[in-house]
Amino acid sequence: MSVPSESADPPLPDGPPDTANPAGPLAPADTADPLAPAAPVDATARAARSLQGLSPELTSRVPQLLEAMRSVGAGLELHTTLDRICETAAELADAQYAAIGVVSEDGDGLSDFVYHGIDARTAERIGRLPDGHKGLLGALIHQPRTLRLADLSADPRSCGFPAHHPPMRTFLGVPIRVQGKIFGNLYLTEKRGGAEFNDHDVHMVRVLAAEAGIAIGNARLYEAAKQRERWIDGSVAVTTALLSGSDAEDALAVVAEQARHLANSAAGIVLLPDEEGGMEVAAVSSDEPTGALGMTVTAESHIVAQLLRGQAVFIDDAATDPRTAAHLAGRYGPVMLLPLQSDGRVLGTLVTPRARGARPFTEAERTLAAQFAAQAALALMMAEAQRDRERLAVYEDRDRIARDLHDLVIQRLFATGMMLESAQRRSVVPEVQDGVGKAVDELDVTIQEIRTAIFALQQGPAEAPSGLRTRVLREINMAAVPLGFKPTHRFLGPVDTVVGELTAKNLIAALREALSNAFRHAHAARIDVVVDATVLLPGDRQGVRLTVADDGVGIAEGGRRSGLKNLRRRAESLGGDSWYGPGIGEDGGGTTVVWQAPY
Repeated sequence: MSVPSESADPPLPDGPPDTANPAGPLAPADTADPLAPAAPVDATARAARSLQGLSPELTSRVPQLLEAMRSVGAGLELHTTLDRICETAAELADAQYAAIGVVSEDGDGLSDFVYHGIDARTAERIGRLPDGHKGLLGALIHQPRTLRLADLSADPRSCGFPAHHPPMRTFLGVPIRVQGKIFGNLYLTEKRGGAEFNDHDVHMVRVLAAEAGIAIGNARLYEAAKQRERWIDGSVAVTTALLSGSDAEDALAVVAEQARHLANSAAGIVLLPDEEGGMEVAAVSSDEPTGALGMTVTAESHIVAQLLRGQAVFIDDAATDPRTAAHLAGRYGPVMLLPLQSDGRVLGTLVTPRARGARPFTEAERTLAAQFAAQAALALMMAEAQRDRERLAVYEDRDRIARDLHDLVIQRLFATGMMLESAQRRSVVPEVQDGVGKAVDELDVTIQEIRTAIFALQQGPAEAPSGLRTRVLREINMAAVPLGFKPTHRFLGPVDTVVGELTAKNLIAALREALSNAFRHAHAARIDVVVDATVLLPGDRQGVRLTVADDGVGIAEGGRRSGLKNLRRRAESLGGDSWYGPGIGEDGGGTTVVWQAPY
């Protein structure tokens, strides 16, 4: 039987026949399909009642229908359920091909297309799946109702098939509703034997579609529950990692990795506000190198302005969106940009981009990701507060130690030194006076070293790797290898906090030059290095003085002075000075090099 494209739905056996619809076979969903009530359970009941008083031919197919309904209802995984519906519908209607087009959330196309009957090789040759934006599939999206055609190519809405697509002539389309809302359409083509789909096929497939709506609804609920569970587990993992004592970089890497995994995205990226008002990429998680770490997005970006106001940004295609940076977004499609915001404070931004051509993020995914970002921001704040408490405890402990050293140890050493000086004055034995004098000198050195330790304790618990103290010690340790011994060192004053970077760099260069000269020319057995940040330079300027003294052979008469000239030029360029004098060997043997400059 040939069914023209302008025919109405066939009537159910126990219901009144449909009247001709002036809108054609694709009438609006609220009047077109007799199986379109609000609840799928009611649809199934009504469909079952409609099977009463069927013809012998249709009655003989009821067991097959019941088995098909049982098969469709088995399992909870959504995509597996859709595959099962396609296969079952094809068997029920004796069709060669079957497919389900899942309508996108905006109702303007297809978000998924599941098919049966086409092998993988043919599907690969066909290429891109239908998007539902045009042709007969697009028309069924906007006017969902049962449609039966004898020849697809004869319908004016048909736009043909792509290359390598198998030929299809007969067609049967039935809408699938989940909880009263259109989920998609079930398509059947090419009834075997060259026949057309008849009224019995329509009845069976419509009943199956109603049951499919129930199965899909259950699968969606199950998938939503599993999805929420995954995001909750991810939030717990992030909170646990952040509060376990990890440093800031590790914490951000955990957030990026968990977000990438949970959002099924190509990358997870965390951006932090920079000093210029823009944002800088602080952590990246991706299977492929992105080169994004350390890159910045300027404050002029509209997206940055939105994010810093605490507003989420969702992009359908980053590669073509004018708001995104082409060098960063060219490889990506859908993107979520979520502010890491807690208690009105924006700590940064979480970005989860998908590859180009990937499906867009659903409303459920956007909601779950926003909740995850809020939880991650709260965990970051808690971790920061925990580190602050630990840092405060360290500060308090260091302050206590510094007070004890100053109030107890130094005072006792002073008292001991005074007692020794008194004993020295009362002694008439020259050897005793010399020995006591040396002991007093050693006590003075010890007191200076303790004061240096007190200054260090009063600074931050984690000194920056580039601090002047650290760099001086590094140069001394490096010089110890060629020298064969380690020079002694003393620090006077808060060298790390008062000496500027420019002066510090030149001081290190001067120290390196002095140690190199001592190794190459002095043949010294002892070298003393002193960095004093408490000196007053001419003009009452505060400055730092470097003293490098050795007990070597001294500077030969008429010898080269290029290294010493370089030291003086460095110092004078900063407003300082440099000179040399006798060393610390017997009778002033050796050389003492002094280099000083303002802070």
